[in-house]
Amino acid sequence: MCGWQLLLYWTNRTEFWDLQSNAMILVSGFSVRLLIALSVIVIPNVSPAVEAFTGTYGINYGRIADNIPSPDKVVTLLRAAKIKNVRIYDADHSVLKAFSGSGLELVVGLPNGNVKNMSYNPDNALAWVKENVLAFLPGTNIVGIAVGNEILGGGDDSLAEALLGAAKNLYNATKELKLDDAIQISTAHSQAVFSDSYPPSNCTFKESVVQYMKPLLEFFSQIGSPFCLNAYPFLAYIYNPGQIDINYALFKSNDGIYDEKADLHYDNMLDAQIDAAYAALEDAGFRKMEVIVTETGWASHGDQNEAAATVGNATTYNYNLRKRLAKRKGTPRRPKSVLKVYVFALFNEYQKPGATSERNFGLFKADGSIAYDIGFPGLKSSSAGSSILSLKDIRGQGWSGSYYSVLTACASAVLLFFIS
Repeated sequence: MCGWQLLLYWTNRTEFWDLQSNAMILVSGFSVRLLIALSVIVIPNVSPAVEAFTGTYGINYGRIADNIPSPDKVVTLLRAAKIKNVRIYDADHSVLKAFSGSGLELVVGLPNGNVKNMSYNPDNALAWVKENVLAFLPGTNIVGIAVGNEILGGGDDSLAEALLGAAKNLYNATKELKLDDAIQISTAHSQAVFSDSYPPSNCTFKESVVQYMKPLLEFFSQIGSPFCLNAYPFLAYIYNPGQIDINYALFKSNDGIYDEKADLHYDNMLDAQIDAAYAALEDAGFRKMEVIVTETGWASHGDQNEAAATVGNATTYNYNLRKRLAKRKGTPRRPKSVLKVYVFALFNEYQKPGATSERNFGLFKADGSIAYDIGFPGLKSSSAGSSILSLKDIRGQGWSGSYYSVLTACASAVLLFFIS
């Protein structure tokens, strides 16, 4: 990989390689001289630290529907939208095969129904990792295993008791297979684990949850895993429409709230929900643990008692969320920690049980067209090709190797092109 590729990637600029003219198109404003200068910088052959999340934006790919696009078309959709971080709720092999060679970073899920089995039988955990992770590496870029979903606070004590054991056994399995430095173990929590989240600085974990939560956090702290939070301003507003300004929930202009204890002001509810989690972690003794939002979104259609579930509100929430994440900033309580979010969800899933809103969180409809416009393209005809490939796409197709071994060739090629 050339030095200029790395440096331009680090600065988060946008460049494209035109395959027809074999020329670099710079849309970031860099001059040719600067490009040449960067191309001859020697960068040592040091492997970067493995991360389970690239950038700030990801998405949940749920599949509780039989009318959504096939996994290979989903890969096309995600690449067109430039969404690299993806979570699924199982380890379906058709998805894992389709994602092979895509460059997309995938977190696979261990369903809640499998947690007890993994907890009580280390051999089963090892077999599961071999079958559902190791067998697909390195072609499929699996970066994490989510152990269950919203188990703590869910009311099933036997499942809550099994969560830590399952997480440990799966981690030990990755360690035995020498994957522990590449696969992150985590579990996502709903806000039901908190006793009080208003104002954010008052938040603590429920007493009924602490006995399970604290040992889990101690283990995750040891292995460097984040606290994963499913945070929904939509749900908070639906349950308390008379007490919450909808503009506060939708990232629109509003007076916000002032947390007197922390001396912090919040202009949107998602930041407040995240900082409530940070406050609970601090109270439990885990001040350094990062919070990642593993689910958030807004329904575009709902029941009569879900009047806020409209296309307009869903568009506003998700568009403003994209703008907020593009700023690459933290929350008032953690201003230096860039926020990372997985949006829920990729598709409307008509087979999901529960309220109508549950089936209408998708950014895309079942046919792959957009549910509403927040800047993402929908699926296009396979005949609609393009002669432009981004540097991220090139890297996603497997460009790798020693920086030293290709540095001279890259630099020479760039120099020859611009002087010819």
